[in-house]
Amino acid sequence: MAHKRRLPVKLTENFERNLETIEAFWSEREFPAGYDRLLDELVENVVPNLEQFPMMGAPFLSRPTTSVEALSRQGQLKDRLARFATGELREYLLQDYLILYAHIESTIYLLSIRHHRQLSFDFTHLWSGPH
Repeated sequence: MAHKRRLPVKLTENFERNLETIEAFWSEREFPAGYDRLLDELVENVVPNLEQFPMMGAPFLSRPTTSVEALSRQGQLKDRLARFATGELREYLLQDYLILYAHIESTIYLLSIRHHRQLSFDFTHLWSGPH
């Protein structure tokens, strides 16, 4: 039985920044083992699985969008992907994390990772100005 060729998996700068944010998230909760567990899971399972099964995540751009902002962003993403012969965005749910990745031609790019308890807005920063 022939083995399927493994695709390279590359981390983007944004993904690396997201990991730093997640590390700070777990440090603030005085549970650095949470970050270590995530790294172990990424190295031991997620990356090897993506190398072999790049389509394992769900298609991201087929999600229904209900806001004007989401439709606009979705259009921008589709335009960027159209520059490649083959390319698609996919999302993968890993325990408490959502991973966004791109399968472009023969490479997987890890784009973003978020813990479900991380806020998408920095309310402290937004409300720290004069009252």
